[in-house]
Amino acid sequence: MPRILITGCSSGFGLATARLFLSEGWEVIATMRSPRPGVLPDHERLSVIALDVSDADSIAAAVESVGTIDALVNNAGVGMLNVLEGSGMDQVRELFDTNVLGPIAMAKAFLPGMRKQGSGVIVNVSSVVTVKPLPALSVYSASKAALNAFTESLALEAAQFGVRTRLVLPGAAPTTDFGKNAVARMGMAVPEIYQPFVQEQLQKLQSSTEVTTAEDVARAVWTAVTEPDAPMRIPAGADAVTAFRTAGLKAA
Repeated sequence: MPRILITGCSSGFGLATARLFLSEGWEVIATMRSPRPGVLPDHERLSVIALDVSDADSIAAAVESVGTIDALVNNAGVGMLNVLEGSGMDQVRELFDTNVLGPIAMAKAFLPGMRKQGSGVIVNVSSVVTVKPLPALSVYSASKAALNAFTESLALEAAQFGVRTRLVLPGAAPTTDFGKNAVARMGMAVPEIYQPFVQEQLQKLQSSTEVTTAEDVARAVWTAVTEPDAPMRIPAGADAVTAFRTAGLKAA
């Protein structure tokens, strides 16, 4: 029975992905910073463990507890909707710590087991803002662009051992906890001179008829994990597919 570990399963993308892989017969290790009862239903093929991707001891404990897996999905991340001048450096470091260093640390921790078994897939959840730049997301976009570069380079290192890496690029998901938290961060320190501009961008985001759902992301992750010939970058959501086509990129 194939085994998958998915980070950030308390809600949104991670939760939907865990549910999909469970429904398809996989053994699922769903991780959360602070596991809560009832988020996922009890299931004989489901394990829920505590994991903070920004904490080395937490990652080491997860590796010791879980052992070898067939697929790793680095979904845990944080968003921030704000202009650069309103972004405190502590916020910037937190963003990169979770969105970039976290997936790097997780891949480094689980790659040896995949290499030894001669197979495995690492999927990193990025963002379509790396294809279609948007305002008030400069720092967030930078973190996801770094994740893209890491993933594509790691693919060249790991392929010789039968290990694949792929990227899933969701579009805007304003109704998920991730989207709501990104907006909440915006309200912390938007400089007054930028406030009309940022509010206009937020209204555009919230009024868009093309958005990404958690289920869109789960299906894209499924493609990335189960289809060996899947492209490196897989869009998730109607807006992401549109952005790919506008940029002249193949949409899986």
